Amino acid sequence: MLTSIKNPVKYIIMPNKRQITTILIGGQAGDGVKEAGINLGRLLIRAGQEVFISADYQSLIKGGHIFSRVSFGQERIFNDYQAIDLLIALNQESVFLHQKELKSDGLIISETPIKGQVDLPMTEMVKKNGAPNICRTSIALGAVCYYFDLDLKILEEIFQEIFQKKAEINIKLARLGYQSLKDRNFQKRKIKSGKVIKKALLDGNEACARGLVKAGLDIYYAYPMTPATSILHFLAKNKERFGLKTVQPETEIAVINMALGSAYTGKRTALGTSGGGFDLMQEALSLAGITETPLVVILSQRPGPSTGVPTYTTQSELQYARFAGHGEFPRIILGPGDQEEACWLSALALNLAWKYQMSVFVLLDKHLSESLSTIDLEAKKTKIDYGKIAKTNQPYLRYQITADGISPLAFPGTKNKVIKSMSYEHDEFGITTEDPKIVKSMQEKRFRKLKSLVKEQARQETIKIYGDKKSQNIIVSWGSSKGAILEAMKYLKKPIKFILPLWLEPLDTKKIEKHLKIAKKIIDIEANFTGQLASLIREKTGIEIKDKILKYDSRPFEPMELAKKINKWL
Repeated sequence: MLTSIKNPVKYIIMPNKRQITTILIGGQAGDGVKEAGINLGRLLIRAGQEVFISADYQSLIKGGHIFSRVSFGQERIFNDYQAIDLLIALNQESVFLHQKELKSDGLIISETPIKGQVDLPMTEMVKKNGAPNICRTSIALGAVCYYFDLDLKILEEIFQEIFQKKAEINIKLARLGYQSLKDRNFQKRKIKSGKVIKKALLDGNEACARGLVKAGLDIYYAYPMTPATSILHFLAKNKERFGLKTVQPETEIAVINMALGSAYTGKRTALGTSGGGFDLMQEALSLAGITETPLVVILSQRPGPSTGVPTYTTQSELQYARFAGHGEFPRIILGPGDQEEACWLSALALNLAWKYQMSVFVLLDKHLSESLSTIDLEAKKTKIDYGKIAKTNQPYLRYQITADGISPLAFPGTKNKVIKSMSYEHDEFGITTEDPKIVKSMQEKRFRKLKSLVKEQARQETIKIYGDKKSQNIIVSWGSSKGAILEAMKYLKKPIKFILPLWLEPLDTKKIEKHLKIAKKIIDIEANFTGQLASLIREKTGIEIKDKILKYDSRPFEPMELAKKINKWL
């Protein structure tokens, strides 16, 4: 069964037993829609709500349609929902595009009167107060405070923190928005309040950056490319706070070659890119492979081929990452499914790169990179692993043949050590060779690291299991599709087990086989055309997954629509 999900013409709403509320703010690029969604999320967290925020925007600097969707509730939310409780429309186009997604008891707040809805003349209000048009969102958030009976003072505190010197006008406008609904004695829709959540509201990119910092990142390289760019922005903005350096070279080719140079000198190094930039790094990835240089590559996927749909999402580069670069050399690929995993797996990636002296890829995508969720940054402690550092009083062989395939590391400037590294095949000293026996032994040495990684996997959480652990109906998926699947599982009619591999290369075959061999039904759910995880599982286990739900229209899965498809399959 191969099912392609397309955006629905009319949204079918299933019963919302979980009391999840969704607010959509729509406008055009330049209206401050994304920032308004984030500020709304901050407000809701302080009101005791778990939050998930997504941003949808076109590849335009000005104009086009953009919206931020905020879903919230008392329990953790892993994905936003399409059905809207409140639509804040900063232009008429937003009403036209999203009113079909409004729930039967939903509300629209817009500039112009709509029958049975709320008109809020935001443009007129900012003009009267001498404020720029972008401040209309402050009026809207004030109205949200009244409608959901949220404390306006909390929003004012957030504005003080975010806008600082410009806070006063935004606070004034928020009060006007609040008062506008109050003067009309508009009926409130109170949400169930909870304790203030002591969690951070982060997108996947910032979570990834913080994970790298926790593992001792020294330097980060990137050339701006959506959707990986904000990792560079965040680290550059906070480089003094974190005690690291950030560099934006002239091309992606320069990015990876400079990164290899940094790692060669002993600096814990990472770089970030997307598909088009990753293309340009292939030759240097092979150089990292033969020199056994520790390197972390953050690859945030977007739809291709070529430029494709540059501001939207996909999961289409798993197989590409597995075989990137020419020649054969081992690598590690980690696939976080949410913002919390993006943090901890990025930290693990830096440690693994140095422990095993190889490239480690962290696969993100636009949906994970740019969506925000409440996460606990203190949930785990990260101990920095510096790897096998050469002892100063011993003769040094950079590529010493060892039982685990890992040679001792030393860096230029180390006393009594001669450091050799090159793109040619080499002997233990690092001297060029074409001797077939040495070539064979070096290739075997590098791949012996994979046997060491099997032992590493026994100590790590390589897969996650959700749902009914005894169920013989099994979902397999990877990456950001996790969120929509977990939300969809709240509405399934039969028990199901969900298997999420976090390590994609090498795949923890034993753990996965244990579950799949006893399954009656298995379905693969991925945001790509070819079912790349299903292909990987078949390659490694011989188990063919015939049933698939694949989405390849550049948009992420939507929980309720996905629940409908899974229920039909069950």
